[in-house]
Amino acid sequence: MFLVFNKEKIVSYMIALSTVVVLFFVASTFYEEPGESVQTASNPVKELPVYSVDTDEKEVSLSINCAWNADDIDLILETLNNHNTKITFFVVGDWAAKYPEALKKIYDAGHEIANHSDTHPHVTNLNYDENVEQIKKCEYKVTEITGEGTSLYRGPYGEYNDTVVKAAKDMEHIAIQWSIDTLDYQSLTGEQMWERINAKLTNGSIILMHNGTQNTALSLDMILTNIEQKGFKVVPVSELIYEENFNIDSNGVQHKNK
Repeated sequence: MFLVFNKEKIVSYMIALSTVVVLFFVASTFYEEPGESVQTASNPVKELPVYSVDTDEKEVSLSINCAWNADDIDLILETLNNHNTKITFFVVGDWAAKYPEALKKIYDAGHEIANHSDTHPHVTNLNYDENVEQIKKCEYKVTEITGEGTSLYRGPYGEYNDTVVKAAKDMEHIAIQWSIDTLDYQSLTGEQMWERINAKLTNGSIILMHNGTQNTALSLDMILTNIEQKGFKVVPVSELIYEENFNIDSNGVQHKNK
């Protein structure tokens, strides 16, 4: 009886030990280092746009979304010219068709024109083909007016998923988000916008603004002056990002492959 009891205990211990070993092996196999993704059939790598760029250069990008009116475009362009600064305008196709003269002024002033969809829909509600069509139609309208296509894409409302990013890639566009949102569309004052920018401004930042707001055009001179005084150079997004041979970590930071 004593021997039988000990044999049962030994068997129980062996089973418990085997379970621990198996669990340890499984955990080791699927452990993810911070900022890395493990791709499996049930856990594919998530497609991400570029939020900011890992760079040693003291450069940042200012991007302006154009989806509403064009009343302040002349003032925005005048201010940018006074600062000898080029930026990126993400334009909606319908906006471009409605305000072709404004788009042509932006282009002729040497600024970068990027794609912000054709009709500004909630793109995460669209299928792959519909996302492709949004990018394609916007690029067509921009090309008709400027003679040049687009290579950067920003989804409306900052929305994206794997389908949205894949559609952009397949259309040979790099999906771009932002790391600093000025919230200018909420009628913030210039000082409030600058507080938001200043708190996060660093090498490789991408700043989001909009035209057609209450204070953006009026505050742009002050914001650019403050950025310059901190030693940063403002460049178009395509000059900030890596257009090939790069990876994007889980925080949306773009890194050059070594």
